[in-house]
Amino acid sequence: MPCRSNHTARKQHSLPAAYYRGGTSRAVMFKADDLPADREAWRAPFLGVIGSPDAQSGRQLDGMGGGISSLSKVCVVGRSQLTNDTADVDYTFVSLGVRDDHVDYSSNCGNMSAAVGPFAVDAGLVEVPVTAVPCDVTVRIHNTNTGKIIHAVFPVVEGEAAAHGDLAIDGVAGTAAPVRLEFVRPAGSRTGKLLPSGTATDLIGGVATTCIDVANPACFVLASDLGVPGDLTPQQIDDHPTLLATLDKIRRQAGVLMGLAPSPEEVPGSVPKITMVSPAEEGLTARALSVGQPHKAIPVTVALAAAAAAKLPGSTVYQCVQHGGDGLVINHASGTIKVDAKYDQDGDLEVATVFRTARRLMEGKIFWK
Repeated sequence: MPCRSNHTARKQHSLPAAYYRGGTSRAVMFKADDLPADREAWRAPFLGVIGSPDAQSGRQLDGMGGGISSLSKVCVVGRSQLTNDTADVDYTFVSLGVRDDHVDYSSNCGNMSAAVGPFAVDAGLVEVPVTAVPCDVTVRIHNTNTGKIIHAVFPVVEGEAAAHGDLAIDGVAGTAAPVRLEFVRPAGSRTGKLLPSGTATDLIGGVATTCIDVANPACFVLASDLGVPGDLTPQQIDDHPTLLATLDKIRRQAGVLMGLAPSPEEVPGSVPKITMVSPAEEGLTARALSVGQPHKAIPVTVALAAAAAAKLPGSTVYQCVQHGGDGLVINHASGTIKVDAKYDQDGDLEVATVFRTARRLMEGKIFWK
C-alpha cells in the first residue's frame, strides 16, 4: 500500500502504568522512576492519558478519566527519599481538570491514598511476606503534597495486596479487603495550623464558616445559613440558581483567610474544599464540593477534617453533632462514612482514621498522543 504524505501522523507515546480504584475514586498510577526527573515534563503525559482538556463534552472519552473530578486523577509513587526513616514510599497526588488543562499539585486525595500502599506492594516498591495465609502489613506513606505521613494497614496474600474481603463502603458495589488509613499529625497540611485564622468560626460574607486544615485545608458552613436543606442531591446543588456561586465565593475568601493565596482569584481550585453541614439523626449530614463540582460522596480528607472539627467547641460542625461516642458518622450523598479524630492531652491533633478499600484494575502500558 502506498504511504500517505501526512506529516501529522506519528506513533503514540507510552509509559508503564497501572489503574487502581481507591475508595470512591480511580487514578492512573505511575512509578516515580518511570517518569522524567523534571516535573514540568509530567504535564503533557498526565493530561493525555486522562483525556483532558475535554471542553466539548466533558466526558474524557479519549482518555482514562470519567468526566468528574473523582475520576480525573494521577498518582506517582516511589521509594521514599526521606532520610529520617519515617516513610517507605513517597506519594504525589495530581488532580487534572476535566474541561480545562489544569494540573494541580496543591492537595492530597484521601480516597486514592487508600490505593498507594497496595500499589507499592504490587509494584515491588516494598517487601512483604510471600505466604498463602493473609497477613496485615503497614506501609508508611509520605504525601509530598502536604508533607504528612499516612500509615496504610491492609492484608497481603502470596506477595500482593489482597482484594477480597468483607468491608463494604457506600458508593462502591460489593465488598473488598479493608485498608485502614491513619493520618499521623494531620493538622496544618498546607498552613501549618489546625485553625489557620486562629478561631473556630469566622464570618465570611456574613456566613459563619469554620476554616480548618486537617489532611487538606477545608471550610464548613451551615446549610441553614444558606437557606437550603442540608440533604440536597448533587443534581439539586447543580441546578440551584445561586448556590454554587455562593459557595465558591465563600471558599475563595476562606482560601485567602487561610493564607493559601493573596487574592480570591488566585485560590487553587482544589483547596480549600467547602462543605455544607447540618444535623442528622446519627452523626452529621454533609454535602461537599470538589473542584467546583458537587461531590457524589465526600472526599476522605474532608471527612477527616469534619471529624476533627466536630470536637472543637464553637465550630459549625460542632453545632451539628451529638457529643460522646466512638467516631463520627457522616451522611453524604451516596451513603455514610465513619471517621475519627484523636487529640492528645495538650490539645494537638494526634491522628485521624478512616477505613477504605482499594483494588488493582489493570497494569501494563498506557498511551497518549
